Amino acid sequence: MSSTAIQLQKSPQGKLAFTVKVGRNAFTADVSEALGGDDLGPDPHDLLDASLGACTALTVLMVAARKQIPVDDIQVSITHTEAEGLYTLNRTIRFIGKLSDEQRDYLLGIANKCPIHKAMHGRFEVVTVLAAPSA
Repeated sequence: MSSTAIQLQKSPQGKLAFTVKVGRNAFTADVSEALGGDDLGPDPHDLLDASLGACTALTVLMVAARKQIPVDDIQVSITHTEAEGLYTLNRTIRFIGKLSDEQRDYLLGIANKCPIHKAMHGRFEVVTVLAAPSA
């Protein structure tokens, strides 16, 4: 699976903020004032957590539409804890609509099959290279 290159550049606003460009979209990432930033956007942990939440909601909604399951809305809440090298994501999902218990259970299983959930249960490797200096 191919992905869009994500570009980050120091934002003209804020002490530590960066503009994040993903395809045609852009937003600001920052850290809280307590960490020396200006809280101009989500911090990297929030972005990681949000990727799971967004992927969950989008995946479940697409499957519900394809299976004609009457979902009016999906609400996903993500929190995390870190302790002794373990980053734990806590995900709560609410399905809005007239669903049977069987349909809710089915969609809950689909949530665990979203691509980000599956990636987080796989192995990660980060390869870092130094770009050539700009002229």
